[in-house]
Amino acid sequence: MKFYNILIRYRLQVGIAFLVIAIAANIYAGFWPAFLPYLIGVILIFGHFFFGPLRMIQEYMEAGDMEGAEKVLNSIKFPNLLYKPIRSVYYTLKGNIAMMKQDFTSAEKNMKKGLDLGMPMKEAEGASLLQMGMLAMQKNDIRQAESYIRQAIRKGLPDKENQAAAFLQLCSIMMTKREFRAAKDFFRKAKALKPTTPQIIDQIKQIEKYISRIPG
Repeated sequence: MKFYNILIRYRLQVGIAFLVIAIAANIYAGFWPAFLPYLIGVILIFGHFFFGPLRMIQEYMEAGDMEGAEKVLNSIKFPNLLYKPIRSVYYTLKGNIAMMKQDFTSAEKNMKKGLDLGMPMKEAEGASLLQMGMLAMQKNDIRQAESYIRQAIRKGLPDKENQAAAFLQLCSIMMTKREFRAAKDFFRKAKALKPTTPQIIDQIKQIEKYISRIPG
């Protein structure tokens, strides 16, 4: 696995080196001795631009190393050459990192690109739509936020933490719209999921203080 990651990191340089070897072999020994290094070089260079270093990015994200993930993303100079599903993930990851840095304009721009390209999994699309809804909430665009979050729930969300977050966001939206019965219904759904994320638990506690006192 470590060797594979090293190969991904230096795939372009190794591919170019094989092409240089192939050209030298072609000049001094003919085409057929050069065929294999030609083939390896072309495959490595093609893989660099078509697949990109997605595996490395995923490992950084799973380890919580956002700085490392961002460096790998920034090393991709020609994202339009990436395979379409991988390009979608690339823009989604850029959006996630921008959102963590509270660069909401860049986050929205990149996440829209990812959604427009189509997500490889419905759950991933749902999670992106939920984040788009949260971005709309940041901009106080309640109507757009509700639309995105409802779409996220319809598409499916990857786990109960995301589901609870979506229901709590809808609860807040319904209270803003003074649709108190719907707000209470979404709150019950969020609480029933028994989320464990500290931020979501704190949000449930905050809402619970006054939701029982509102009409509806």
